[in-house]
Amino acid sequence: MAGRVAPPGSTYGEQRHYTIPASLTDLRGPVAGVITLDQRLDWSGDGRYDLDDPGDLQVFYQTVLNQASTADQLGRWLNEETLRRIWHELWLPGRLRALWQARFPELSAPPTAMAG
Repeated sequence: MAGRVAPPGSTYGEQRHYTIPASLTDLRGPVAGVITLDQRLDWSGDGRYDLDDPGDLQVFYQTVLNQASTADQLGRWLNEETLRRIWHELWLPGRLRALWQARFPELSAPPTAMAG
């Protein structure tokens, strides 16, 4: 089990596992309306989000990106077009953002460059 021991001085954030889909096209989640997230992803007691409300949408995406443990969860809840549109507005751990942008360099582009 030596491979499971964290290097000395490493932080939780450096060890945290984040799930990333194979392709952004795998993200086919809802784009509007009120949805309720599974308690495995949102244990706040009220996992309801109005995807038509910009604030709820942002918190919803942040929650799913941070808490998803499978690519299926990402594909079920996130939507490719919506993710591309709000990516730069999301408050994400630096390592999570870096991992996603390493897999999908197009997310690193300024928002205006991604439009169209």
